[in-house]
Amino acid sequence: MSIRRLPEHLVNRIAAGEVVERPASALKELVENAIDAGARRITIRLAAGGLDRIEVLDDGCGMTRADMALALERHATSKLPDDAIENVATLGFRGEALPSIASVAQVTIESRTREGDGWQRIIDNGALVSEGPAAIPPGTRIRVEQLFGKVPARRKFLRSARSEYAACLDVIRRLAMARPDIAVTLEHDGRRALGVQDGESREDRVAALTDRALADNHVVIALEREGVALAGVAGLPTYHRGVADHQFLFVNGRPVRDRLLVGAVRGAYADLLARDRHPVVALFLDLPPGEVDVNVHPAKTEVRFREPAMIRGMIVSGIKRALDEAGFRSVQRADPAALSVWQQEPLSPTPISAMPIFEAASTPAPYAPSLHDRRTSFLTPPPMARAEPAAQAPPQGQSFPLGVARGQVAKTYIVAEAEDGLVIVDQHAAHERLVLERMRRALDGAGVASQALLLPEVVELDEPACDRLEGRIAELAEFGLDLERFGPSAMLVRSTPAMLGAGDVHGLVTDLADELAAYDSTLSLKERLDHVAATMACHGSVRAGRVLSVAEMNALLREMEVTPRSGQCNHGRPTWVKLGHGDIEKLFGRK
Repeated sequence: MSIRRLPEHLVNRIAAGEVVERPASALKELVENAIDAGARRITIRLAAGGLDRIEVLDDGCGMTRADMALALERHATSKLPDDAIENVATLGFRGEALPSIASVAQVTIESRTREGDGWQRIIDNGALVSEGPAAIPPGTRIRVEQLFGKVPARRKFLRSARSEYAACLDVIRRLAMARPDIAVTLEHDGRRALGVQDGESREDRVAALTDRALADNHVVIALEREGVALAGVAGLPTYHRGVADHQFLFVNGRPVRDRLLVGAVRGAYADLLARDRHPVVALFLDLPPGEVDVNVHPAKTEVRFREPAMIRGMIVSGIKRALDEAGFRSVQRADPAALSVWQQEPLSPTPISAMPIFEAASTPAPYAPSLHDRRTSFLTPPPMARAEPAAQAPPQGQSFPLGVARGQVAKTYIVAEAEDGLVIVDQHAAHERLVLERMRRALDGAGVASQALLLPEVVELDEPACDRLEGRIAELAEFGLDLERFGPSAMLVRSTPAMLGAGDVHGLVTDLADELAAYDSTLSLKERLDHVAATMACHGSVRAGRVLSVAEMNALLREMEVTPRSGQCNHGRPTWVKLGHGDIEKLFGRK
């Protein structure tokens, strides 16, 4: 077969396949053009997730009649004044976006400069339909309709309107985060879905576009080295998500998804987060254009650094330094339940000698601290200890593989004595596994029993997360979780799985929404049983920091002994370790 030169319309369609994968990629190119045009206010309107219509209106510099004609030709751009592509400072520079989009959709372009008159051109799948004067304020308005409408082979591979809208929302969120000096408004099907004002600080813009709780749970990063500046916000280790889609990375104002940067973020949190949890970060890296190559991906979402090791080191050290400076905030979020533990233990009206070790303690008498008890200065005497003989002989651990509970350390670890050594149990990790196995057995049987909430709880999420949960309401009901849509960006929780008890409802629903984002929509939740049940079990387990009675500790040990896979938690961490008698003797030099 001989080689032939491809016709122009076919070349444009091939280029469109590289640049325009879905409505979100077309929207990204149009909004980047508006930013490069110097816009200070950008309005986006979508219909059916961008499948039916994408409209972008800006107040930038606009185009003349002649420039508009050139803009629709391939490799025509105003963003490269010379041949030094390595010094490009704009988001776009190839000159392929508009002709590629116009070759697979119906495109209407209206534009006007500050000094000139408005002009309009209408292109239908690469063919000029009409052009003429247009009444428009200074700036540009581009409307894209019926994307891939005459290319059914491409149209059928697009996802549902909800999925495409979620992708569009993510694109706008990232671009708006990169430029807090620009006001951005997004409307979907006639309803305002996102709106941020110009002139916001970087921290406020990031919090507005991610989660309002981030404003109180982040540290500020500021580091400069060898002409490279790193800035941004990083969530505390206690403020994390179930998926990594809340990591926003920008290089010279360009949103990127770079494996080097993602790996650096993961490395910075390596010893602070579990393997299945992901931090919330927004990092802004500014460096000379010659130190980074942005021309390595058709969609310009990947970059290549001249000194990748230095960039990775800056990110790791910048995040670690900011977290270290935060002190205790990087270790534990202020939680009322945790703070309530820091109280003087009330004296029981019943002597300890009269309390069987396996029976629950009676209700303590009200305790009124004296003036001496309330002193908080360094002169306060140390707490007094007491030892009383037990009414019954303490049980022996010979007949129990995990032994008998002897105490609790740091309100997190159960210390038990077994026949062959000392057993230390992570109460949260162990109970998490037990709850998971109970849920599995319930699903194999009559189903998971639910417990109605006295007052239904409203959980606010972004719209795509609510859409994912709404599509799985029937399946989540089989897990004992009764949800209901409560407006565009909220879910109403009416009941939760009874075996979870009074857990963190907001955290449970948020994590489930994140988990659903990573699932294949064709799979049922029962096919993802381990992930869904593990997420629920994590929120229903005994938390670290809770004081357990001896009876509760022993009950946990006995259930662990008869539960399969109780040696590790749902995240792969061990639930218990044992120090044999020989190991203890070695520690004390006896052996």
